[in-house]
Amino acid sequence: MSNQKPIPGTNGNHYVPYDERSGKESIVYFTRDLSAKGLLKVYNRIQEHLNGKVAVKLHTGEQHGPNIIPRPWVEELIKAQLPDATIVETNTYYEGDRYTTDQHLETLKVNGWTFCPVDIMDADGTVDLPVKDGKWFDHMTMGKNIVNYDSMLVLTHFKGHTQGGFGGSNKNIGIGCADGRIGKAMIHTTPGSDDMWDIAKE
Repeated sequence: MSNQKPIPGTNGNHYVPYDERSGKESIVYFTRDLSAKGLLKVYNRIQEHLNGKVAVKLHTGEQHGPNIIPRPWVEELIKAQLPDATIVETNTYYEGDRYTTDQHLETLKVNGWTFCPVDIMDADGTVDLPVKDGKWFDHMTMGKNIVNYDSMLVLTHFKGHTQGGFGGSNKNIGIGCADGRIGKAMIHTTPGSDDMWDIAKE
């Protein structure tokens, strides 16, 4: 095998057989109870792992957008179990309802994310964090406020992308915590390309 570092935007669709993969298996909790009660039940299975200042990472949506975990479920969870938690987000790479911090704050109001604090982590800058043993990156630029939290609860709605396949918690954390201008560009765009989405198929 070559020691040459992979070039972003190439060979991303290379399949690695399961028995050749490294790392630990993930523990996945699943519920068919799609309700606030079901969310609380799953939370109770993992709550012992959360400590200190807790960030709750979820997709808060475009204005009036339907593609979010129902807000009342999240509100009930936070009020019942995480009264000191903060919802965290970053601005988007594309122009829209969450492109600037001011637009993002207005969208949060429109969508009703007003029952607890929300931290747009890149509102006041970025932080460059190392990526240990990364395939594509050895560092990533993220919203600087991510370093203010001790734990992160990630609530992810299942979704499909026409080009990128299924999105889950890795996307919610990776894209969702990368800052809107530098980090998301690192992930989506080959350096020097005029097409901001040219890595989409990889």
